[in-house]
Amino acid sequence: MIGLVLAAGAGRRLRPYTDTLPKALVPVDGDTTVLDIALKNFAEVGLTEVAVVVGYRKEAVYARKEALEAKYGVAITLIDNDKAEEWNNAYSLWCAREVLGRGVILANGDTVHPVSVEKTLLAARGQGQKIILALDTVKNLADEEMKVITAEGKGVQRITKLMDPATATGEYIGVTLIEAEAAEELADALKTTFERDPDLYYEDGYQELVNRGFTVDVAPIGEVSWVEIDNHDDLAKGREIACQY
Repeated sequence: MIGLVLAAGAGRRLRPYTDTLPKALVPVDGDTTVLDIALKNFAEVGLTEVAVVVGYRKEAVYARKEALEAKYGVAITLIDNDKAEEWNNAYSLWCAREVLGRGVILANGDTVHPVSVEKTLLAARGQGQKIILALDTVKNLADEEMKVITAEGKGVQRITKLMDPATATGEYIGVTLIEAEAAEELADALKTTFERDPDLYYEDGYQELVNRGFTVDVAPIGEVSWVEIDNHDDLAKGREIACQY
């Protein structure tokens, strides 16, 4: 199993930082970035290889690659997303379809979270699950969150931002464990998703899998401090959280 980070996004709401950097390289604790946190977490749970999907301002990631490898003791493979500024992240994850076949822990390049999330996902393996989503069942939800409805013993029934928060079981935080045997079916679902609408999220690919009868499981992460960084208010919260890790 290897680590996988989606770091192709522009993050325009974080300008001026993202005038020259992808969102994953915006500092959240001194020189520490979201990408640093993901790599550190992967290394702490014993992953020695990481693939990073890059696109917007990818040259900044290429320039830091060797230093990041040395700092975290991981080998990094960079995967180019040629449509990063045109299409949404269903296509971005599909670009990594070959590495999915090795089994991955996927982390969004804008999610500041502690290593306890990766540990929770790894501990949840072993009962035939093929895809396990990290789920926050504690947080009070609003319209922007990626909300999930689950059913006992059946996993995810619905995953979308477009639902009444009151009906949701919890929020998907942007970290997933994907077993190797799920790779082919997931890649096909992602392809169907972005071909239907290139503005769709990879989570819509998860919904496509569910619609096909595939079981997508969840692992509640407990009461954990984390944030998805979309704007400057999120960045301020991310900086409060990141310095605790």
